[in-house]
Amino acid sequence: MRFRYHQPIPNFYNIENPLKPKTTISDSFLNEFTDIAVASRFAGLSYSHLSDEFKREWDIDWDNIIILKYHMSSDILKMDPSKEKCRLMDLEFQEFGQKTFALADILREEGFQVDLINPLDDRVSLRAIALQSNEAVITRSNMCMFKEGLNLGFFMIQTSIENLPFKTENDMEWVRDYCSTCGVCIDRCPENAFDDDEKFIRKSCTAHREGCSVCIDFCPFYKRGYEKVKQRYGRMKK
Repeated sequence: MRFRYHQPIPNFYNIENPLKPKTTISDSFLNEFTDIAVASRFAGLSYSHLSDEFKREWDIDWDNIIILKYHMSSDILKMDPSKEKCRLMDLEFQEFGQKTFALADILREEGFQVDLINPLDDRVSLRAIALQSNEAVITRSNMCMFKEGLNLGFFMIQTSIENLPFKTENDMEWVRDYCSTCGVCIDRCPENAFDDDEKFIRKSCTAHREGCSVCIDFCPFYKRGYEKVKQRYGRMKK
C-alpha cells in the first residue's frame, strides 16, 4: 500500500511524446539534464534497466527508468504524527511531482519518449524498481535507502533512452549486515512494528497512514550520513 495521505498528482505535461523517439542520449546533455534536476532541488538521479525476469514478474513492458530522488524535509520529519504532518508531506510530494513532469517535458522536447510511473499505483513496486538500479538497499526498518540519504522520496520516469549509465553491481550490500548489528529502529519504534525475531511487521507500522518517521529520526544513516556509518562499519570489521 502506498502512502494513503498522498493525493493523485495532476497531469502537468506540456509536450507530447515524439512519434519516433530517440534511444541515445549524449553525455553532455545527460549532464545538463542532471544539473537542471539538481537545480530543481532533486538530490540526484539513479537509473534502472529492468531485467526480463523482473518485467515478467510485474507484468510490465518498461525497460529504462530514471529515478529522481529528493530529500524529504527534516523539519517535517521531526514533527509528531498528525493530519498536519501528513498534509505537509503531501504538499512536498506534489511539489516534486510537478517538477518531475517539467523534467519529463525537457526530455520529450529533445525527442525522447518519457512517461511518469504513477507513484500511487500498487500494481508495481517502485521500491523493487529502485533495487534494480543497484544503488539502493532496504534497511531493517523497511526503508528504501540510497547513498544520498535515508530521508528520500523519489519519482520515476520510464524512457526510450537505452544508454543511461546503469550500474551492474551494488556496493551497498554491507548495509544489511550493519543493520543486523544495530537495532535502534527496533528499540525506538513507538508501534512495536517488529516481531519476536526482529522482523519488520508492515501492518503495525503507521508511517504509511499517519506519517510516523521515528525510525528515520533515530537511524544512524540519517543522523550521521552514509559515509560516516560506512567508515564505522569498516572499523567494526577490522
